[in-house]
Order: sequence, then structure tokens, then C-alpha cells
Amino acid sequence: MNKFFDNFYTFAGFGPAIKSELPSEAVLRSFEDKLPARLLEYWQEYGFCGWGEGIFWTVNPADYSEILDLWLAGTPFVGKDNYYVIGRSAFGRLYVWGETSGPSLDINPCYGMIFPTDKTEDLKKRGAERTIDLFFATTSKNSLEEEDIEGKPLFERAMIKLGPLDADEMYAFVPALALGGAPKLENLQKVKVLEHLAFLAELGEKQVMADIVALSNALHRDK
Repeated sequence: MNKFFDNFYTFAGFGPAIKSELPSEAVLRSFEDKLPARLLEYWQEYGFCGWGEGIFWTVNPADYSEILDLWLAGTPFVGKDNYYVIGRSAFGRLYVWGETSGPSLDINPCYGMIFPTDKTEDLKKRGAERTIDLFFATTSKNSLEEEDIEGKPLFERAMIKLGPLDADEMYAFVPALALGGAPKLENLQKVKVLEHLAFLAELGEKQVMADIVALSNALHRDK
């Protein structure tokens, strides 16, 4: 375990892995030269699994390819890069890696928002292995939370109320926020993650937020 993953596993408190499913050799081969070799090594060692009691999950990108297509449809990202979902939160937030842009998309289906952070230059400077190292090392439980209407984190309370998640489940607001639901503990249910993310993708237009990193870089170039 290198120091970056140790930071994720130990210091940030995500270890140990739970509900692990090891990838087949065919799955590993299918993502060679598309995703960082280090990520594939983590799959081999830990499997597709839950972390931090299930607040974060590393996933098989093939399982999420159709969902990702639904969420990117009609956005500027179609055809811009080859994208793969490499992780998701307990609330269905998707973490997306681009072959040339790195960990460049963060999709929050609860709110219908897509947050781009193009890491093309970082990927060129640091390489894929260091970039994925930093992705894990800088991931925090707070960043994976959803909050209730009073700004209080929901994960631990949802786990106590509804029980821990299986690998194919997420906590979802019912009714969905896009349908007028409210972000309250009593509105959370355990649902099948793929089916629910597909449902949320059909509810309305996605909001593509500003790429703060790109704006900052542009400002510095103009000076």
C-alpha cells in the first residue's frame, strides 16, 4: 500500500473494504490502457467494493456505461473524451474518469448537477498513476455526504435507520428532489442504484456547473 492509498485507507478512515467482488481477467483486460494501471491493481487487491462502511464504492465501469450515457446526453461532454465511472457515493454521486482528462466529472444525480474539473494538464504533468493516487488521497467522507434541509450530514443516520447498503443499492430521496421532494432523513429509502440513477436522469435537464479550475487557469493565462 503506497502512502497515497494509505492516507485514504487509514488516515481518512475508509478501510477496510466491504462487500468485495473481484474482477475477472476479462474485465481487467478490457480497461488496460484506458484507466490507470494503479486503479486496476486496487481492483485486483480489494475488488469492486464499499469503503467507509459504504459511503463510497469503487465500481466496475462497464456496469455504469449506460447510466453515464444517460447523464451525459445533451451535454457538451458527449464525444469530448472517453469517460468511465470509477466510483460512486452512497447517495449515487458518480465520479468519472476521462482517458485524456482524468478525474474530470462529478455528477450529483440527486440535484441533477454535473461538476466538470478538467484535469488534462494535470494528467500530462503528473501521469495517470500519480493522478489516481491523488484522487484517493484527497477523497474525504465529508465530500461524499448529502445534507438534510438543516445542513446536517445524512449518511450515518441513514445507515442506522435503513441498514447498511449492498453493492447494488443507494440511499435515495423519495419523492425525488426534482419532483418536489425534500432532503430529509424520513424521505430516504434504500433503492437499486442503477435503476434509480436511470430514473433520475430522465426527470429533467442536467445543470452543467462552471469548471472553476478551467476558469482559474484562463485568468492566470490572461495576466
